[in-house]
Amino acid sequence: MNIYRSVRAVTGASGTGIVDWDAVAEAAKASTPPGDLTLSEEERLGYKTDVQDARERLRTVGEVEFDLPDVVEVQNRHHWIDANVATFERVMQPLEEKGTGVFPGIARVANTGTMAFMLSFLGKNVLGQYDPLLLAEGDDDHGLYFVHPNITKVAESLDVDYPRFRRWIAFHEVSHAAEFGAAPWLSDYLEERMEEGIDALSEGGLDRTAFRELDTAMTAVEGYAELLMDRAFDDDYTDLRRKLDARRRGGGPMATLVRRLLGLGLKRRQYERGAKFFEAVADARGVAAASKVWEHPDNLPTDDELDHPERWMRRVA
Repeated sequence: MNIYRSVRAVTGASGTGIVDWDAVAEAAKASTPPGDLTLSEEERLGYKTDVQDARERLRTVGEVEFDLPDVVEVQNRHHWIDANVATFERVMQPLEEKGTGVFPGIARVANTGTMAFMLSFLGKNVLGQYDPLLLAEGDDDHGLYFVHPNITKVAESLDVDYPRFRRWIAFHEVSHAAEFGAAPWLSDYLEERMEEGIDALSEGGLDRTAFRELDTAMTAVEGYAELLMDRAFDDDYTDLRRKLDARRRGGGPMATLVRRLLGLGLKRRQYERGAKFFEAVADARGVAAASKVWEHPDNLPTDDELDHPERWMRRVA
């Protein structure tokens, strides 16, 4: 880890955009140890088996048809940062096209530093990721990533069995693959609302409808993944859930502030609210009924229905 190189990359941010993305990648990686990616043959087979078993279990339990992405990678932290710099660059493009403001150099340095700090923090904490490659051009396939150094580090810090913890993470990420695989329309739906919201911001406005619909859809995405993972995982996970939740809430005041600034508290609320909705549906009608949410965009729950699942069941299930 080289803090000096990270600071130098940020302060040297250049170009014509509001963010110097090359400097973001350099600064984030300079302040983040890549972590060991040396895998034994047993570990390689373990990742492969975990993902394949998750696919079969999730297909059966959720009664959904989907395939795994062609891109399934075991990464170190730098690999993850590079992949997500590309994602954020795509998302920020509409704002980039609007120009840099009155003090472009100062704004560029501040924006570059903010993005680098965010990606560095996340890169040290993300365990796995299903990447639908939103706003990507062409026919690039979705990706499934596992950040191996973080998985081994967290398993050790939580004092849990590493292969069992790794398998649990695999089930969660493959649950997202099940959603996007069962709902080919979902990527376009999310992209449209992201574009509407970002376009409004770039014009100095706020499209509340677009952001509300995006939040509702992401609550469904996170909640369904929680339901499917919990119902399909082939081992007891009570201790894993309890210890990981405690870790997310811990870390001291600085970590709490950073999580709040990055919106990770919002994501947690999406998990909890969505999971409560789908648990109610599954308990009343079965997991297959909950899976109907992915048959058509109109089947997504409304914001009101998330808190009143019986209304969604009357309408859809």
